[in-house]
Amino acid sequence: MPWSDRFDALVPAGFPDLEILPEEPMERHTTFRVGGPARRFVRPASASGCAALLALAEAEGWPLLILGNGSNLLAADEGIDMLVVHTGKLDGLQRTGERTIRAGAGVSLARLPSFAQREGLGGLEFAHGIPGSLGGGVYMNAGAYGGEIKQVLSAAAAWFPGEGVRQLSRDELALGYRRSIFSEKTGAVLEAEFLLAPDDPAEIQARMSGFDRRRREKQPLEYPSAGSTFKRPEGYFAGALIEQCGLKGFRIGGAQVSEKHAGFVINTGGAACADILALIGHIQETVYDQTGVRLEPEVKMVP
Repeated sequence: MPWSDRFDALVPAGFPDLEILPEEPMERHTTFRVGGPARRFVRPASASGCAALLALAEAEGWPLLILGNGSNLLAADEGIDMLVVHTGKLDGLQRTGERTIRAGAGVSLARLPSFAQREGLGGLEFAHGIPGSLGGGVYMNAGAYGGEIKQVLSAAAAWFPGEGVRQLSRDELALGYRRSIFSEKTGAVLEAEFLLAPDDPAEIQARMSGFDRRRREKQPLEYPSAGSTFKRPEGYFAGALIEQCGLKGFRIGGAQVSEKHAGFVINTGGAACADILALIGHIQETVYDQTGVRLEPEVKMVP
């Protein structure tokens, strides 16, 4: 029996609050705007419901993908035979103390610092323009302009296979450059708590506006992309290496190295996942041949 038949037999009645979308196009849920249909695409309504569904998927052996904003993800053009659990409805956001905020995995990294700003709490301004959700931000220790999640995160709740829901301290999350405990261990962020600094809301807003202005000036925000395509190689900047190799504006199909910032691969319209993967591979090969530097993608391909 296909796993999706077993899913259809067990899940709808057992999870009445679960939104279920069969054969949902992944292009609607990735910032690259590419990807064929997911066999089953679901949105749990709560962290507890999400954990229960993940436990069932583990027990049944269903192929599983945890999805936030899809900002660092490529899904195959032909689709993915997986259960995609989207955390978008895990969007609770509240102030929990004089300096603390707790947020669900589905809260966007644009909404989170804006909420903190209104509460007069600073430290999250760097995240305002990052095109992701909190869950993915913790997973990848998202950062920009000298700030990163590690600097302000105090704790997180996460589900792990065979363990259930665990409360993790910042140290236990093992946050590093674009990595965390989830880089080595399967799991799903459910919510997180941030320890911030009291500050003047007007000054916080000014810093966020400054970061937004720099992004608009330097990044190709008018095109679908996954943000920076490659991790920063030690001692170099990926965009500078790519430009140095004469690849600015180079394209394969609808995928192109941005003419505005060579560190971005963009979808100029109608790009296929195959185009983007081919372009990423060409960039890696060319940069290595000309400079000896190996570029590692930040973008993840769904297996």
